[in-house]
Amino acid sequence: MTFKIASSPHLHIRRSTHDIMQLVILACIPGILVQAFFFGWGNLVHIAIAIVTALMAEALILHLRSRPIKPVLMDFSALLTAVLIGTSVPTFAPWWITVIGTGFAILVVKQLYGGLGFNLFNPAMAGYVLLLISFPVEMTAWLPPQSIVHHQVNIGDAFAAIFTGYTLDGYSVAQLRTTIDGMTMATPLDTLKTGFTLGLTSDEITTNPVFGSWYALGWEWVNLAYLAGGLFLLKMNVIRWQIPIATLGSLFLMGLLGYMILPDSSAGPLFHMLTGATMLGAFFIATDPVSASTTNLGRLIYGAFIGLMVFVIRTWGGYPDAFAFAVLLANMCVPLIDYYTRPRTYGYSQGSSS
Repeated sequence: MTFKIASSPHLHIRRSTHDIMQLVILACIPGILVQAFFFGWGNLVHIAIAIVTALMAEALILHLRSRPIKPVLMDFSALLTAVLIGTSVPTFAPWWITVIGTGFAILVVKQLYGGLGFNLFNPAMAGYVLLLISFPVEMTAWLPPQSIVHHQVNIGDAFAAIFTGYTLDGYSVAQLRTTIDGMTMATPLDTLKTGFTLGLTSDEITTNPVFGSWYALGWEWVNLAYLAGGLFLLKMNVIRWQIPIATLGSLFLMGLLGYMILPDSSAGPLFHMLTGATMLGAFFIATDPVSASTTNLGRLIYGAFIGLMVFVIRTWGGYPDAFAFAVLLANMCVPLIDYYTRPRTYGYSQGSSS
């Protein structure tokens, strides 16, 4: 008979790391499928590449450290990191992009600090930022939605483009980004930022077909799918509500204030909610239990800070989307946030002597 000791409040039902990671991965599936439907099947290929890279990298480092391999691989933490990186990489980015980002996330960000539970930063976002800074051209070459591109692609084209740079019919990634009207498209966030830089108003910018008739063509459905997955995680008590609600609330408030003050040079709050990595970041990335704040008040502050940073970087920064940078900045602040928001010890009152 085994007597297990757990810290208060001594819950009778405790999920294992394997179960938590598995539920998070399952909750990602609707968003991944919708993303593949609108932007091509390349992300499924990148997820497969990332999974193989993550498992091999983790097995290698565990072997070098003389640690048991199978129990660590079976906790699915490396698998979740791979899924997040594969989802975040542009659809037809070269295969080596995913290998470098995933290898860095596992070998350096996670295992260099001792493995799961000891990493200071979110591994997936640290790997993503490394790629974004090192390979900005490849990491910003997102395809427009399939409904407005000139060349339709299938899963075979995705494999060919990722590993050779050309589809089965010989089209390059640059040609795939060309719409039916002959225009080379960028993401809605990038298009909006570029338009404001050129002095255009938001009404003039949103005539671009990449915005569609509802904020951001394709991206709004991707974000709604990740929102559905996030609500599933909340219902299953896998994540706490404080971080996603504070993140989305802060971003919505900043977007609303910006639109009220400068309506011609600022995106509205719903645009911020339904484009880019907003819902993926709020529910699946910011809520990482290792690198996020651990107190209830701290989670609210942590999430609000992420929402604020996302708005600031999207509006005035050099990169269109900002969730990865915002999460890493918040990760740096976690020790300070937790220090000043730690709950008072039961039976302790301010000024009492020890």
